[in-house]
Amino acid sequence: MHEQHQQHQQQEHERPVASGRPSRDAGSADAVRRTVLPSGLRIITEAVPGARSATVGVWVGVGSRHESDELHGCSHFLEHLLFKGTHERSAMDISAQLDSVGGELNAFTAKEYTCFHARVLDEDLPLAVDVLGDMITSSLVAEHDVEAERDVILDEIAMHDDDPDDVVHNLLAELAWGSRTPLGRPIAGTEESIEALTRDQVAAFYDEHYRAPSTVVAVAGSLDHDTVVSLVSQAFARAGFLDGTAPPRTPVPVSQRLEVASGQVSATRAFEQVNLVLAHPGLPRGDERRFALGVLNTALGGGTSSRLFQEVRERRGLAYSVYSFADHYADSGLVGVSVGCLPGRVDAVLETVRAELAQVAEHGLDAEELARGQGQLRGGLVLGLEDSASRMLRLGKSELLREELLGVDEVLARVDAVTLDDVRAVAAELLGGPELLALVGPGE
Repeated sequence: MHEQHQQHQQQEHERPVASGRPSRDAGSADAVRRTVLPSGLRIITEAVPGARSATVGVWVGVGSRHESDELHGCSHFLEHLLFKGTHERSAMDISAQLDSVGGELNAFTAKEYTCFHARVLDEDLPLAVDVLGDMITSSLVAEHDVEAERDVILDEIAMHDDDPDDVVHNLLAELAWGSRTPLGRPIAGTEESIEALTRDQVAAFYDEHYRAPSTVVAVAGSLDHDTVVSLVSQAFARAGFLDGTAPPRTPVPVSQRLEVASGQVSATRAFEQVNLVLAHPGLPRGDERRFALGVLNTALGGGTSSRLFQEVRERRGLAYSVYSFADHYADSGLVGVSVGCLPGRVDAVLETVRAELAQVAEHGLDAEELARGQGQLRGGLVLGLEDSASRMLRLGKSELLREELLGVDEVLARVDAVTLDDVRAVAAELLGGPELLALVGPGE
């Protein structure tokens, strides 16, 4: 039912809104409004003219990197448990009430946040807000639910361990930041850590981290901002959640940049292919050069016309799947290439990918690649705003993690402002730096 967030997500884009006032250009004029309640809970909405649906997301600023060694996997465990019932609703009530109106309810856990979200017809938005408010503020975290869900999560971990893409990216994170650091560990935990977690530990984690100052409610679609504020104020007033006053807080205060290690790691699995990731240290989320990196990443391996797809698959026929990625965290990042190929082609794939990365690091992109990368980023951003769920994700992530919400026009302007020199500089710095290589497949 719930989805574990992919760790090799693509570049995220952005947030300017004053409390309670509309933004200048966040997709449509005067569409985005933001209100901060005295408790520190933030409410941000985007009205979409002509929409008949609305998507609401509750973003909590806690993820797997906030966990101690003893609590590894607790954020994801808790995400599951919040669907198991409250004082007012059983687990069946939570599911049935959204199902009865044709709504969709789900959640995902990431390294720096957790998100619970629902998509409904506009007339059913009050129900969705009330269900989510009840879940976030008043979940029971009962002992019998902890024991029952423990086996479900162990099954989920086993499922991810059968997915070569998940395995290789978990290996990459461990290589980059170390198995003893929260950022380097798998989000869902391990069999050992999940077996060891107790109900009291999970409940204490819930009480500590699910607080108003670290929570954002983002809603997009057919809505009225003031009505949403009223609905949220009522739904989240349970269990004293909105009591007191406090300023909003970001999930991961950044004091310095977290260094990325280099080297090689591999794991043997009885897969038909070898999945490999060749990566370099990237950029933190707030780095202004992320726009240049976004264009570079798109032109390098973001589509069928990209340099890597053309060279690795079309010209040489070395692999079916090849793409590049850029991961951003508060204080660190990775940029790299992911490939799945037959075992006998690993050396040729690595030689080809390394040659392309070295070429880009030395010479950057050409003018045609720059224009194509910019156009693909522009189109992807605008087309992604065609549904309320994408708009909600953009609003919530930006509000929780960034200093500002850039309007769509501003994001497009920054993408268009990227020059060949900008791309060449960021490519030379990142792709010419230390290399990380993770491989998963049969044999040595």
